[in-house]
Amino acid sequence: MSSTPPITLTANDVQRLERLLDDMSSYGPAAEALEQEMARAQVVERSALPPGVVSLNSRVHCREETTGKDYHLTLVMPQDARQEGTVSVLAPVGTALLGLSVGQHIDWPTPGGKLLRLTLLEVEYQPEADGAQ
Repeated sequence: MSSTPPITLTANDVQRLERLLDDMSSYGPAAEALEQEMARAQVVERSALPPGVVSLNSRVHCREETTGKDYHLTLVMPQDARQEGTVSVLAPVGTALLGLSVGQHIDWPTPGGKLLRLTLLEVEYQPEADGAQ
């Protein structure tokens, strides 16, 4: 990853993600990338998470800068990523979006070696702002 903007995670999300990583039978590059992101994050209580920050189960609007293609995605745990419009937190783009704030962008390599630049345009829904668990 060539660009690493500051990120913020909730303590609740960190606990859920730590359990996910602990329960994984194999620990490959996706898990390592998620662990690295968690290690560099500022961790706050749910009530202190600003509204424009991506948390688990947030729905976001982002743009891939090279193509100009817009995406509306919901960031979910791997077992919930079977529906259209969802992205697993273990997918490279999911890991990259976690903790990102509106206006920030990330550069993230795809499995094929291409570098994507995604800009977060809006957090359309954030569970913490809505009072959801």
